[in-house]
Amino acid sequence: MYAYAFFDDFVLLYPVYALLFADTGLSTAEISSLFVIWAVASLMVEVPSGAWADAFSRRRLLIIAPIVTASGYAAWTFFPSYAFFALGFVLWGAGGAISSGTLQALVYEELAAMGRAGSYARLAGRAEAIRLVAVMAATGLAAPVMAAGGYLALGVASIAATLIGALVAWRFPESRAAPRADASSLPREPDVASEPEAAAEDEEGFVAVLRAGFAEVRHTPRVRSALVLVVVLMSVYSLDEYLPLLAGATGADAADVPLLVLLITAATALGGWFAGRGTRWAAPVLAVAAACLAAGALSGRPAGMVLVAVAYGAFQWAMTAAEARLQERIADRARATVTSMAGLGADLVTVPVYALYGLGSTRFGPGTLFALAAVAYLLIALGLWRAGSRTARE
Repeated sequence: MYAYAFFDDFVLLYPVYALLFADTGLSTAEISSLFVIWAVASLMVEVPSGAWADAFSRRRLLIIAPIVTASGYAAWTFFPSYAFFALGFVLWGAGGAISSGTLQALVYEELAAMGRAGSYARLAGRAEAIRLVAVMAATGLAAPVMAAGGYLALGVASIAATLIGALVAWRFPESRAAPRADASSLPREPDVASEPEAAAEDEEGFVAVLRAGFAEVRHTPRVRSALVLVVVLMSVYSLDEYLPLLAGATGADAADVPLLVLLITAATALGGWFAGRGTRWAAPVLAVAAACLAAGALSGRPAGMVLVAVAYGAFQWAMTAAEARLQERIADRARATVTSMAGLGADLVTVPVYALYGLGSTRFGPGTLFALAAVAYLLIALGLWRAGSRTARE
């Protein structure tokens, strides 16, 4: 899992692909349209890919995903034009969606088969930390590689790293047999029982698993609440895209902004590394992190970014704990499907989050907007505290 995570994000094109588009002659509007294509491709494949993983083979999909993504990088590298950039984003979005949910489901189920499901949060958190290390390493190597071989060298290195990920996936274990059960063996919605039995018998395994995933979320409150928590945490966390603006608003020199962002990235990796420990303290930790985010963002000084870094480390720790809780509550037969639904929900909620930030930026600075985001984390902490108190009383 660690190796798969590393090579999935050890992509030297990451820090410069927007520059590649611009140097090819694309306008800002055309580049923005590519990002929209990317988002739509991811959204369309997210949940179906989870159902494929549950109905067929998760390991095979994890092998296919890096190959699809590498094909996208190849389109950018060898055929630089708007059409192939768009094709590359479709392939990249599809590859990411295929592995999203599938990896978590396979790893959790294999750990559970060994009686080590409790180790999932620690493994998942460290895998996220390793992803961040891979991004930092790729960013550091991009400059000398580009100086030596230009965009071609960056593209070839990115393709090679991604294909290594496919080889790593080949070594994943998969003890479960790919189910092709009919709908009668899966959770049903109440009105399904009135449908003709023949229709249920003719239903394909893919459709049965997809319906089972939706039914589980609709009719299992514990799964639904865990999924909502993951979606909310991930969507609010997406404001990290604006961290460079926050760093710049503190009065830091332009040359120092990347270092401040790197500080936050390192703290986030550290939070992921320690995931799985002390999860019973999630509510107070999130409350303290929200206070740190608000104080750091409103300080108006570069030193305040240290508090922001502490907050983001705690947020990563909490997100991993929430994802582990979701895995604990999902039935195995629809595990990847429900996990993919969490990813889809986060993507859908992130869009209005970005829109609200853009709207708010017309009246407020980055510091105020991040402080408002801290309120959302404080409300999440309050909800977790109330849920914990209610469980203790019961």
